[in-house]
Amino acid sequence: MTRPRLSALSVLGLSGLMVLTACFGPPAPGPTTSSAAPGPTASSAGPSTTATPTMTTAPTMTATPTMTATPTTPGTTSAAPTTPGAAPPSSAPASPPPTQEPTQEPAPTGLPEQVGPLTVYYVAVGDNGVSGPKIGCGDSLVATTTAPVRFTDQVGPSVGTLLANKSRHVGLSGLINVLYQSTLTYLGGELNGSTITIWLSGQFMLAGVCDIPRAKAQLEYTAMAASGATSAQVFVNGRPIDEVLSLK
Repeated sequence: MTRPRLSALSVLGLSGLMVLTACFGPPAPGPTTSSAAPGPTASSAGPSTTATPTMTTAPTMTATPTMTATPTTPGTTSAAPTTPGAAPPSSAPASPPPTQEPTQEPAPTGLPEQVGPLTVYYVAVGDNGVSGPKIGCGDSLVATTTAPVRFTDQVGPSVGTLLANKSRHVGLSGLINVLYQSTLTYLGGELNGSTITIWLSGQFMLAGVCDIPRAKAQLEYTAMAASGATSAQVFVNGRPIDEVLSLK
C-alpha cells in the first residue's frame, strides 16, 4: 500500500517539475526597438501552452528646440530661427542709423551775391560841368564803369577799386585820378537813410589846392553811386574829410 502512494507522489512531483519548467522556460529575448505589434508565441513543451511575453518600445517624443531671441543693436538684423522643411524667411535690409539734426541755425549770409560792373568817378579837368557834375576849379566829375565783378556789398569794391588805381591818367579818356599817390584803405561803410558814410585810414598825397575838392568829390560820388544814396560822409582816421583836407 505504501509503494503505490510513493509512485503517485513521484508522478505528481515530476508533473509539477514539468509545469514549472514550461512556465519559466528559457529566458526571454531582450526588448527590441521594433514598433511592430507583438504576436503570441506558442511553446510546445509540456501539456500547456504559455505565451512568451515580449517588450514593445514606448513611443518616443522629440523635444522641439526653442530659440531665445538675442537682443540686437540698432542697425543690425538677426536671422529668425527656421524649422526643418520650412522655407527660410527673407532677411529685411538693415535700417540706416538715425541722423542727427543740426543743433545750430546757419549763420545769416547777409546781402545776396551779385555780379555786375562797378561805377568809379574820375575828373575831367577844365570841363566846367559839361561831361558831369561841376566841381572845384571849373572841373567835371565823370562816371566810368569797370568789367563785371562779383560782390555782395557794392560800396567796398567800388571805393576799393578807386583807391587801388595808382595811375594819374585813366587810359586815353583824358580823365585824371588825383588819388593815385594817396595811401588810403577802405575800412567800412554804413547806409543810413539816404546818406552813405564810409571810413578810411591812411594819408592823402595831393598835388595842389585844386586837388582837394577833386579828391573829396571822387570819394563821395563813388560811394553814393554804389549805395544809391544822395549824400555822403567820409571819415579818414576817424576824422571828417573836410577837417583832414583843410590841413593840406
